[in-house]
Amino acid sequence: MRDTLFHIFFVWYPYVCISSFVFGSLIRFDREQYTWKASSSQLLRKRQLFWGSNLFHFGILFLFLGHAVGLLTPTAIYTLFITVEQKQMIAVTAGGIAGAICFIGLTLLLHRRLFDERIRQTSTYMDLSILVILWVQLSLGLITLPFSFAHSDGEVMLRLSHWAQGIITVQPVDAKTLQGLAWPYLVHLVLGMTIFLLFPFSRLVHIWSAPVWYLGRKGYQVVRRRPVEVSHVRKSI
Repeated sequence: MRDTLFHIFFVWYPYVCISSFVFGSLIRFDREQYTWKASSSQLLRKRQLFWGSNLFHFGILFLFLGHAVGLLTPTAIYTLFITVEQKQMIAVTAGGIAGAICFIGLTLLLHRRLFDERIRQTSTYMDLSILVILWVQLSLGLITLPFSFAHSDGEVMLRLSHWAQGIITVQPVDAKTLQGLAWPYLVHLVLGMTIFLLFPFSRLVHIWSAPVWYLGRKGYQVVRRRPVEVSHVRKSI
């Protein structure tokens, strides 16, 4: 039974989540473009939003890139420059700092949505759910830090990176190799994949629309009111 559950969660479930992430986003963009947004509540409690949003976005971007590079870089490549143990220490230290910053920001955002009645009324069930899931996921990530320090040889990190690379290359490793990991790692993995599963159904889709192209614009955007035609005005009179 244990082997079956691990096979479901760590071999089949990742592909379900990836499929939802990719195809769900494409379908939503094609059929429901007017819902493709991150509804703003900027006019309400702006100061808390400023600190919460900036800390959260800085931390989450650093963590996402760090996880992507750390898990998906082949061992043979990074060991040309650093050892497995050194990579483990860099990942734990940098990830811990970024995780703490992100946790503070997300806590501010979650507190703002839950305890300000006006903001709570403008929030959807999915808005609140995804914030809670992200908060729990960050908490689990921070809980894994003591376990990572206890395994400074990098053996756990190698098992996780081999598992992730096997999923991406469609050559999944035997799920039994993850059975010896501490529970925070396992729950962190499953919940992380679940975020990708829910991604197309939440406000997280606005990540795809990050206005990076604005950085390369050569001119300013000019916004004018559309002039009212005189003949139309006369008719209405």
